[in-house]
Amino acid sequence: MRDEFPILVAARFIVVGPAEAGFLPRLLAPFARRDLTPDTVRAHRQGAVIRAEIHLTMPRDELHLVAGNLGQIVGVSRVESMEGRVVALRVNPTVAEPAERLIA
Repeated sequence: MRDEFPILVAARFIVVGPAEAGFLPRLLAPFARRDLTPDTVRAHRQGAVIRAEIHLTMPRDELHLVAGNLGQIVGVSRVESMEGRVVALRVNPTVAEPAERLIA
């Protein structure tokens, strides 16, 4: 049941890569492939590199997959992913199940 109704968490990704044309759009592709829309995207140029920070609410079980995809982007030198608080539990309304069992 966990796969059908994923636990949603606040997630943050920090990615460092080259300050070149096309880098920022490539960072959004892993999210778009999973139909995830970031809440905020911030990018700062620091000399020859860009440091981008992406925040969104997403299924907990997809966090490591997105982090792995970000790390495969050409030029990425660093990826940090952080899982925050549980934002919501997607629950099947026809099945009554305590939230503690979904989180455990």
